[in-house]
Amino acid sequence: MYTSKIFFNKPLKCLLFFHIWGLFEMDTELDDWFSTKKKIHAEVQLKNYGKFLEEYASQLKRIEDALDDSIGDVWDFSLDPIALKLLPYEQSSLLELIKTENKVLNKVITVYAALCCEIKKLKYEAETKFYNGLLFYGEGATDSSMVEGDCQIQMGRFVSFLQELSCFVTRCYEVVVNVVHQLAMLYHLLCKLLTVLITLDEIIDNHGTLKDHWTMYKRLLKSVHHNPSKFGIQEDKLKPFEKLLLKLECQLLDGMIFQACIEQQFDSINGGVSVSKNSAFAEEFAHALRTAFANVEGKLGEPSEIDQRDKYVGICGLFVLHFQIFRTIDKKFYKSLLDVCKKVPAITLTANIIWFADSFLIQKIPAAAKLLDKKSIHTIKTQRENFLQQKAQSLTKDMQSYYVFVSSWMTKMESILSKEQRMDKFAEDLSNRCNVFIQTNDHETNKQNLFTLVYGLIFFLFLITTSTVVFCMVVADSVTHISQHLQYQALHSISVAKKRVISDKKYSEQRLDVLSALVLAENTLNGPSTKQRRLIVSLALSVGTQMKTFKDEELLPLQLVLKKLDLISELTERVRAQCDCCFLYWHRAVFPIYLDDVYENAVDSARLHYMFSALRDCVPAMMHARHLESYEVLLECYDKEIMEVLNEHLLDKLCKEIEKDLRLSVHTHLKLDDRNPFRVGMKDLAHFFFLNPIRFFNRFIDIKAHVTHYLDKTFYNLTTVALHDWATYSEMRNLATQRYGLSMTEAHLPSQTLEQGLDVLEIMRNIHVFVSRYLYNLNNQIFIERTSNNKHLNTINIRHVANSIRTHGTGIMNTTVNFTYQFLRKKFYIFSQFMYDEHIKSRLIKDIRFFREVKDQNDHKYPFERADKFNRGIRKLGITPDGQSYLDQFRQLISQIGNAMGYVRMIRSGGLHCCSSAIRFVPDLEDIVNFEELVKEEGLSEETQKAARQLDSVLSDLTRNFAEGTEYFKMLVDVFAPEFRSPKNMHLRNFYIIVPPLTLNFVEHSISCKEKLNKKNKSGAAFTDDGFAMGVAYILKLLDQYQEFDSLHWFQSVREKYVKEIRAVAKQQNVQSINQDEKLLQTMNLTHKRLEVCLQEFELLYFSLSSARIFFRADKTAAEENQEKKEREGE
Repeated sequence: MYTSKIFFNKPLKCLLFFHIWGLFEMDTELDDWFSTKKKIHAEVQLKNYGKFLEEYASQLKRIEDALDDSIGDVWDFSLDPIALKLLPYEQSSLLELIKTENKVLNKVITVYAALCCEIKKLKYEAETKFYNGLLFYGEGATDSSMVEGDCQIQMGRFVSFLQELSCFVTRCYEVVVNVVHQLAMLYHLLCKLLTVLITLDEIIDNHGTLKDHWTMYKRLLKSVHHNPSKFGIQEDKLKPFEKLLLKLECQLLDGMIFQACIEQQFDSINGGVSVSKNSAFAEEFAHALRTAFANVEGKLGEPSEIDQRDKYVGICGLFVLHFQIFRTIDKKFYKSLLDVCKKVPAITLTANIIWFADSFLIQKIPAAAKLLDKKSIHTIKTQRENFLQQKAQSLTKDMQSYYVFVSSWMTKMESILSKEQRMDKFAEDLSNRCNVFIQTNDHETNKQNLFTLVYGLIFFLFLITTSTVVFCMVVADSVTHISQHLQYQALHSISVAKKRVISDKKYSEQRLDVLSALVLAENTLNGPSTKQRRLIVSLALSVGTQMKTFKDEELLPLQLVLKKLDLISELTERVRAQCDCCFLYWHRAVFPIYLDDVYENAVDSARLHYMFSALRDCVPAMMHARHLESYEVLLECYDKEIMEVLNEHLLDKLCKEIEKDLRLSVHTHLKLDDRNPFRVGMKDLAHFFFLNPIRFFNRFIDIKAHVTHYLDKTFYNLTTVALHDWATYSEMRNLATQRYGLSMTEAHLPSQTLEQGLDVLEIMRNIHVFVSRYLYNLNNQIFIERTSNNKHLNTINIRHVANSIRTHGTGIMNTTVNFTYQFLRKKFYIFSQFMYDEHIKSRLIKDIRFFREVKDQNDHKYPFERADKFNRGIRKLGITPDGQSYLDQFRQLISQIGNAMGYVRMIRSGGLHCCSSAIRFVPDLEDIVNFEELVKEEGLSEETQKAARQLDSVLSDLTRNFAEGTEYFKMLVDVFAPEFRSPKNMHLRNFYIIVPPLTLNFVEHSISCKEKLNKKNKSGAAFTDDGFAMGVAYILKLLDQYQEFDSLHWFQSVREKYVKEIRAVAKQQNVQSINQDEKLLQTMNLTHKRLEVCLQEFELLYFSLSSARIFFRADKTAAEENQEKKEREGE
């Protein structure tokens, strides 16, 4: 379908502009006095008109975009806003068309034409209304979903439809009788009407639900009959209704529609037309049967078959009618009818209604069945059983042959229709186009036979439809020319025959009738090839071909031309009818199998568009359902059923397979299974994501969006459950984008879940637990959980703290520092007790005295051996059950103190982070204007002044909090320093001398923790513990012992000791390498490595301690700080 595109281009706009402007200029010349005023009006109107044109053009463009065919890959004829209808049409009646000087012939042709039109209308009404109404009865509701009484309600709604069907059947009976009385050349149309009656019988006979509901409805009626008042029904109206139901049951539901038709009284009672005793009519009837069967038999079961099966059903019905009227049987002809069953064992009448000719003939003419031997009947049944098996074996071959046939036809059609028509070869070109269009009907029909080749061939039907849509304009143009060309050929043949009749001087009434018929055919052909005109031509030629008017070599080409004219005139209607896949509704049980196959062979996924378009073809037929409140209920049930099947057999499997593939790809290091595509094969599911959205009913099925949403939802939910897996799911998102082209959404989880970590309030209330269970990293400002029963370790960083502060407010910062102060008080009490212990204090005093004695000899460096002796000797005082000495516990105490100070530092940094985020919109913190004063100066309302006052308060708080965060360390030093430095705590002054053994103990502990990282049992493993360095730096500051500790030159002593030993080991390694003592050389290598590790750990500790001292202004002593303070106060 091509939509007309209406738009205004620039030249048109310019033309309109100058045209309107010229009009205004003419007005200006007529009256100069109004010139200025009119110019202004002209410009305004011109601008308004130009604006209108632009808006109208943009509106048309939006309409054009909305009607674009890019919405889906398959054209939906129901959405056509504009369509080309190629069916010829005129408003002339039969009486106007049938005009000759032969009045008798006019009447005969008029009667036959009217009967033919009536039969065609009855057939159309049956196919569109009654077939579908019966077929869809009971659909849309399953047995499990129906409650008691629903069946009777459905049947109650359906009774009116059955009454309409009864009237329709009665009308068919009347037409059959009339046709039999008028019979001359209407056998083929009578076949169609008998086929309708046979089909109605078969539909009702195969409809078990309809019969069950009818029985239940009759039982309900009996209950109503016993107590009418209970149901609010008048008893006098109940009896006529019961009679109506009885009539409907006898006429429709007992399977006697066809039988009652053929058992009618065809002989007129009052001595009129005698049918059964008319031997000439009987002979003519039998001859017409044999002729019709001879034309059909040859093409039955062949690839070029069109509508021969429908004609065969009608011929069988006509044969039974012949037997019923004349009571004679042609045994040979009867056997020929049955022999067809060997080639075509079953015929689909409509939807899923299968008809067996042998069963029909044997049942309707039992006397004829006795004339046949049982072997022939058994052969037919055996052939029927083998038919499906043979079709299954030849499926692939048939599929390939159809594919080649359709492909070659499409290529030929594109080639012929794409070429420009040449006037010198116009007739030849029209003939080629006509042949191509005729081929369309050849291989688009027999659709029910194609269904045995399963869903693959539905694609071919849509290829045919698509081709006719693509070349719609060319086809429309060509059909008109071809029809005229064919009419010319037919007129030429008739003209030759007419001249032959006129030239014959022998006069007779029969010859006059022939001549009149030829004139009628000639006159009728001079006009549009409508159905009525073609019908009249056919009837007229039935008379006009008598008396050998046409030669044999003339008659066959004429019949072929008229047949082509029928096909060409109804081309689009035939294409649409033959490519209609409504029958799929009754075979939708195969749809899950098709989806499973598409899932396994993703290369064919593009055909999903055609499949869903085919599944939509049944919608017009479903609109005739009458057993529900509305046909929309049936459509909703159908929509729901198809979507459930799609989700179960494709979308859900696809989602899980994509998720599985992403998981296995991300976790390849685990080696879960063999993913080598050369061994296990590879399924490329990316084809599904290149599909355009599939239209089905009022929704678009976007497979890519569905899978993307599933993955987004799954990854988000699983990330919230296991926050430690966020990196894994992020990697899976990236892989989904890279591998499948999915536009994944980042899981922007709220800060209170992903970035919150442990809440500041929770840490504050349990700070004693926090400092013992978490390890501090000085450089990254992060706390890491020491051990965990989970697969992950929790961490706390500045963002977590900032989010907590934003949640609870900045006031929590001061409260947290206060809690830390209370905690430090308790820890410093334990610290003081340890330092006051006689064993510890005596050793420390002894070490101080020793250092003073030997410092000149050791270059003022504290001996490494003395610290090592202290570290080892303290174990003699006792150890805990878990193997820790007193020095280990003292180290842990200092680490916890350092962790508390690190937490205070993080609170400070988090506060700055939070305040900076809040205050980032303030341009200058040093010069903040007073909004309240500005508002008062402008004299604004009281509410505005209140809002300005509130804004000033908020800005003041933010500025103050932003600045005060830097003073927390100084506060904690000032509050404890006087007590630490007082004379009553002189025992604490020995702390600086215990730092060397403490560092030795810490280094041993640190090396042990890091070695556990590479072991299977990672209990006690750690890679950082800067809380110790922070604690040592803080306590040295409180005691004002930075200079005393520096006088030990401890880290220089350690460095010299390890460097000396490393050189000695290296020298021994050189000696042993010469002696080639491998075992001793391995020992030396291990010793060398251990010494380097120890030296590295001491260096890291020295750097951490130096960094930590910066926070406490280690460059100045307490006396210098006091002097500086006094000077500031003096100023």
